[in-house]
Amino acid sequence: MGWWLSRALLLSAVAVAAVAQQQLSPGFYSATCPALQAVVRRGMARAVRREPRMGASILRLFFHDCFVNGCDASVLLDDVPGSFTGEKNAGPNANSLRGYDVVDAIKAQVEASCNATVSCADILALAARDAVNLLGGPSWVVPLGRRDARNTSANAANTNLPPPDASLSTLVSMFRGKGLDARDLTALSGAHTVGQARCSVFRSHIYNDSSATINATFAAGLRATVCPFTGGDGNLAPLEPRAPDAFDNGYFRDLVDRRVLLRSDQALYGSGGAGNGTTDALVRAYAANGTAFAADFAAAMVRMGNLVGSGGGEVRLNCRRVN
Repeated sequence: MGWWLSRALLLSAVAVAAVAQQQLSPGFYSATCPALQAVVRRGMARAVRREPRMGASILRLFFHDCFVNGCDASVLLDDVPGSFTGEKNAGPNANSLRGYDVVDAIKAQVEASCNATVSCADILALAARDAVNLLGGPSWVVPLGRRDARNTSANAANTNLPPPDASLSTLVSMFRGKGLDARDLTALSGAHTVGQARCSVFRSHIYNDSSATINATFAAGLRATVCPFTGGDGNLAPLEPRAPDAFDNGYFRDLVDRRVLLRSDQALYGSGGAGNGTTDALVRAYAANGTAFAADFAAAMVRMGNLVGSGGGEVRLNCRRVN
């Protein structure tokens, strides 16, 4: 059999497998790829050991994928000139999303174990779970069976992802549009207990907002060291300065103290407006009880991970391009 015929049959099998409705189940690959979760865990452990910040990056990659047409790995697709401009270079993602090479490496290992079986979307969902756990956060059972998108949209990324200066009412509305409530919003925002942000996305918060919105000493320190009035756009600061690589409830203590980088984060506490009574109470509860935060975060990650779009799709052999 010629190589071209073998590949054609392989791609045909992948396409046929993808037409079924996406029915997510933790045991989806139990028979077809039993080593899957161990392979993903090893890949993420290597990545986080090499660079702890990568755990936050993979988590963010998953969030940005799920909020644009569901968790379908569309964010991993490279642009195709003349066909589509993808999500990678959309405003919220360009120069900030990272970790594509980590997903590629894990995908290669998975393919070596069980060829043309596991979607990139499921690999990313598992990698995000392991990223959180490897940084000291909770673990959870990940329902599997997602399919990979065949196209992607920069416009959808530009309109579906919350901006860093979003008001609470905007955040509540955007999450509600995904079937997620104020508890999900508050818990998922706790992902900012790890990771970093560029000066360009928090400059307005530390220069233009009052001491009622941001701690004055905290803002002055950032202005003096990381984020000058002009220049320094790419300079990084930790989203949670107490323990930037530890997945804990420090972010919520920072919210209470008004010591967070992003205006959209501080909007969850003390900002007034729609949903504020609920988010204020949740912030206080999570600041006081890390176990409660961990449980609600894990549950919210499962709910967000269930956003699988309209169904269909395929199992990509390369996460960066359609088959």
